[in-house]
Amino acid sequence: MRVLLVNMPWAPIDLPSLALGILKRSVDERVPNSTADILHANIEYVDWITRNTEFTLEDYSYYALGSYFLGCGDWVFSSALYDDPEWRVAEFTAAMANRVPGARMEMTQALHVTAPDFVRHIAERIVELAPDLVGFTSTFQQNTAALAAAAYVKRLAPHIVTAMGGANCDGKQGEAVHRNFPFVDHVLRGEGEVSFPELIRALDADEPLSEVPGLCWRDTDGTSVANAMSTKPLPPAAILPPDYSGYFERLASSHARNWVEPKLVVEGARGCWWGEKHHCTFCGLNGSFMEFRSKSPDVFYDEIMDLARRHRVLDMYVVDNILDMGYVKSVLPRIIDSGYDLRMHIEIKSNMRRGQLQTLADAGLIFVQPGIESLNSRVLTLMDKGVTGGQNVRMLRDAATVGLSVAWNYLHGFPGEDAEDYDDVVDQLPALEHLNPPVGPSSRIAIERFSPYFDNPGLGFSELRPAEPYRLTYDLPDEEMFDLAYVFDVPPRGI
Repeated sequence: MRVLLVNMPWAPIDLPSLALGILKRSVDERVPNSTADILHANIEYVDWITRNTEFTLEDYSYYALGSYFLGCGDWVFSSALYDDPEWRVAEFTAAMANRVPGARMEMTQALHVTAPDFVRHIAERIVELAPDLVGFTSTFQQNTAALAAAAYVKRLAPHIVTAMGGANCDGKQGEAVHRNFPFVDHVLRGEGEVSFPELIRALDADEPLSEVPGLCWRDTDGTSVANAMSTKPLPPAAILPPDYSGYFERLASSHARNWVEPKLVVEGARGCWWGEKHHCTFCGLNGSFMEFRSKSPDVFYDEIMDLARRHRVLDMYVVDNILDMGYVKSVLPRIIDSGYDLRMHIEIKSNMRRGQLQTLADAGLIFVQPGIESLNSRVLTLMDKGVTGGQNVRMLRDAATVGLSVAWNYLHGFPGEDAEDYDDVVDQLPALEHLNPPVGPSSRIAIERFSPYFDNPGLGFSELRPAEPYRLTYDLPDEEMFDLAYVFDVPPRGI
């Protein structure tokens, strides 16, 4: 079976898709008589849009991540999903007039008009490549672009099997995608290294699909069926390294190569060892599986070195939600001794000590995100963060001492906080002016699916509604929109 995996806008252009890289290897190595290729449609979009439009890396970054909580990236491709260049233009403009500045609003509307043309272009490319199955990954603001492309592929070539997976398809979200968009034949929920090869084998052998874990499929009368998801997360030894064949070559031939230096994406662990004990109240990461699993130090070290040698790239983004502390004494000293001048980004816990931070810096993990969201101990307790405001300040100081760049956010809006919790912080801020500031202004927390605030109304949030951008983008009943959404609007709490 010929499989084509597609990475639609607005996936980052300076990073290959880890998910598709893993799925490509899982098909090539684990499914007899099957091969998988990857179509980097996000890079194709850059080349397509810059032919006739003034469009920059700053623009792409805005729609990829900068406007995530405004939903601008998904709204751009809603016109292609509903085959209407004027889809909800008036509603979006009215709702976002005070949040999307004039020039950005004009560009958003212009991209919205042309999105159907790009989707038609990419669907024709997919059909020309003649796969038996086309799979779309969907994370952050990829959902409408992926859905629109799947719909157009079905229109051009009904015989091509369409599938979707990724973070936007986890749990109830995946069921809602499958129920409401009949041009998507299959939705895979959860970790795909097992279920995706099983789906391909079952389709190739014309076997029942009822045993593929987490799969959404349709029975003979077209009814959506959702198989039970696996109750056990994938063990670390079963997590394959990615195959990034073709990404660097495609980027090198693109206009986007003038914008970015490509980075490698590496994965040492899944889940969160802190979240297993104390799930931070606002955090919706890890979806269905919080259980922390990390690769053996030898395996992780070898993967890092193999990728660096194969692709001759030293910049790396480590996607782990939290550093396995065992790696500080096992993997990192070997990286230091390797002589490779790596530059890496990783997420850590903010109570690490200066000596541990020095090891990170020496190993090249010079960009860290330590999960700092407040400098007030009482508010941090409300978050169940397990650190104090003093520890967070010490992290900022010690990181600066050893030469680490720290990315952090200041969040507010927690049930139970009050204005007095911020008085001491405001008084002390001038003494911290020499340290890394937060990446932007203080932000009110968003309520995310899978977070304790979402799952437990007793923590202070009820009356959840899908965030406004979903209602401006999709044409779905309220109950279906609730299952599709990841971010929710609630009456504000706290200060």
